Amino acid sequence: MPRKLLKFLILFDNTSLLYFPGQFLSGRVLIELQDDTPALGLHFHVVGEGVVRVRTPRQERVYDRENYIDFRMRLLGEPGQGPSVLSPGIHSFPFKLGLPLGLPSTFLGKHGWVQYYCKTALREPNGLTHKNQQVFIVMNPIDLNLEPSILAQAFRCEVEHKFGVACVGSGPVVCKVTLDRGGYVPGESIGVSASVHNRSRVTVKSTRAALTETITYMAKGKVVQSERRELASLTRGKIRPGERDEWTNEQLYVPPLPPTNLRGCHLIKIQYDVYFIIEPKSFEKEVKLQLPIMMATYPLRSSDDDTPAYKAGTHYPSTLPIFRPWLDDKPAID
Repeated sequence: MPRKLLKFLILFDNTSLLYFPGQFLSGRVLIELQDDTPALGLHFHVVGEGVVRVRTPRQERVYDRENYIDFRMRLLGEPGQGPSVLSPGIHSFPFKLGLPLGLPSTFLGKHGWVQYYCKTALREPNGLTHKNQQVFIVMNPIDLNLEPSILAQAFRCEVEHKFGVACVGSGPVVCKVTLDRGGYVPGESIGVSASVHNRSRVTVKSTRAALTETITYMAKGKVVQSERRELASLTRGKIRPGERDEWTNEQLYVPPLPPTNLRGCHLIKIQYDVYFIIEPKSFEKEVKLQLPIMMATYPLRSSDDDTPAYKAGTHYPSTLPIFRPWLDDKPAID
């Protein structure tokens, strides 16, 4: 029996498939037929959803879902009407709708996702239904110039810590850490300055600065899964008792990363931090300072001429990943 349906495609006018909230999503459903084909209707459905799906240690499934877009329309046919006959050849059915403001960015993770796609279905009177779907990507950008001005300022943190049982004559390790600011975009480098004064009797084996991503998954209002991965790091050597080590604007590279932005999504949270870690040579527990940062899409502009304040020698990636391949191959910082 010859095949009547030769092509059944969803084609977007924007071939990059990348959209911003508030833009129009437009395109057409293209059908190519070999013979006359009766059709009861051509249905079109735009979906935006956030999903968390986790299996607990007890092998119980935890699931939650929320909707961002649920738009349905008929491109052919009306309810209660008889079938329309589509002639052989190519038929094009246009669609256009405005994407809501405030949509969370597309995200694909290990235990959940935010995803957007279009579905279409061509129904024939004999009960046969042809289906197809096409994913599109939403990026809700963060502009550092529209965020609180404190993100453009230096960010400091300090700690004094005594290793082991405090004994006479043994002082603390005093650590002060400064980041050159609190917000960055991929391709930039985080300027890390630190002063570590070892007043204790324990040798510090190493100091380390690490950029991490933490993804938290929620379901039914509770945290059901969390994962933290190290994305970049810098390491310095030992500090003997009584000695001091100074970090002066050491550069921690920010790789291509999605922004800190699932605003509008209540199931998945993304956070980026710089951890400064002091590892003693003994069996003492390491000391960690946590400095949260914002990962944005658009860099800070120069206050003089309103142009982006690009860092010298910085390569800003033209695209940012949706997938996170490092989730499977980078150890977490506990």
